[in-house]
Amino acid sequence: METTKESYLKELVRRKYSPNTIKVYEGCFKVFCDYFSNKNLPDLRENDIKDFLLFLVENLGISSSSENQYINSVKFYYEGVLNYPRKTYFLNRPRPEKKLPEILSTEEVAKLLNAFTNLKHYTIASILYGSGLRISELINLKIADIDSQRMIINVRQGKGKKDRQTLLSHPLLELLRKYYKQYHPKDYLFNGQQKAPKYSSRSIQQIIRNAACKARINKDVHPHTLRHCFATHLLESGVDIRYIQQLLGHAHLKTTEIYTHVTTSHLNKIVSPFDKLRKNIAA
Repeated sequence: METTKESYLKELVRRKYSPNTIKVYEGCFKVFCDYFSNKNLPDLRENDIKDFLLFLVENLGISSSSENQYINSVKFYYEGVLNYPRKTYFLNRPRPEKKLPEILSTEEVAKLLNAFTNLKHYTIASILYGSGLRISELINLKIADIDSQRMIINVRQGKGKKDRQTLLSHPLLELLRKYYKQYHPKDYLFNGQQKAPKYSSRSIQQIIRNAACKARINKDVHPHTLRHCFATHLLESGVDIRYIQQLLGHAHLKTTEIYTHVTTSHLNKIVSPFDKLRKNIAA
């Protein structure tokens, strides 16, 4: 007979959730099951679940983002596995933390890229920045997705299971050709080590961190940082935010608008009142 956790995992797989989402939901649901190990989960009330979330916040200090993940995993159990009506497990969402993404200047991006000595690693970082891909989209990229005739990269089944197209610049195309001649990838553009079909996301995270450290960039740099830089630098160069939305694959313009808060192009045109005061004060 299937256990609760087995049924939960089976339903996630049946509904074709992404491997990363399955991993997150599974981990959250395990904590949920352990917390209520002496109770029957189908009989829990909404207040029981709120007490669980309060425990996570007060005792484990989880963030609003993590709390949302726990809520989603619990909701999936009652709505997706048990088919309970929505009103019996609806929970108020925590107020999201308003954090701006870390952005590198173009000079810092150049320093980061120059820190690579391995051609494959350099190509991976270049395509993350040059095309604004998510790390999951990059590792799933296939050779056939590079369209050199139309100078685009076809992103298949990105976030939300949506296809889209993004930029392929001529310098990036030349770099990809150089990479292909040296590594001869099969099917997936970036094969993993020991003949693994795909490069691992953890390996990519590590090579980006190592390069940032080597370049002495004192910022929290990870693969998604390069996607943020792609969008911000396009916005600063005058590209319409609606085009950037399409390139990033955002469903809503509001998501893309966060980059208007980190661009410095408009700030550089503003004269600080201190600049005017400086003329009338002693050095």
